[in-house]
Amino acid sequence: MLVTPYLSFDGQCEAAFKFYERYLNGNLVALLTYGDSPMADQVPPERRGKIMHARLALGDAVLMGGDCPQGQYRVPQGFTVTLGIDDPDEAERVFTALSEGGSVQMPLQETFWAARFGMLIDRFGIPWMINCERAA
Repeated sequence: MLVTPYLSFDGQCEAAFKFYERYLNGNLVALLTYGDSPMADQVPPERRGKIMHARLALGDAVLMGGDCPQGQYRVPQGFTVTLGIDDPDEAERVFTALSEGGSVQMPLQETFWAARFGMLIDRFGIPWMINCERAA
């Protein structure tokens, strides 16, 4: 079984996934708009450029998402996307990038279980945890 987070946006999916691609060193595999889909004629013209489906490859993992149909977006709650990063310097880099324009919930710091751990909500409203476990 493979668990893949699917993130919902209110019109910012393209910007978010291009940001994640750059700062998470990912590969944006798919960025499909409502206008490119078979249902294009059922979508208001101003929403046709919004993203119906995005897929970002992050090593062996995948992050997916899309813009919600108009009026259906809800602020994310009840989950956090967690990134496990082996190198403390890389954890610092990713945390700094994701927190830019967002809000830090817990600064990246050493904890009893991790060389670095921190929590933030990025500029797109997505909650993240960065965890860099201590070397064994």
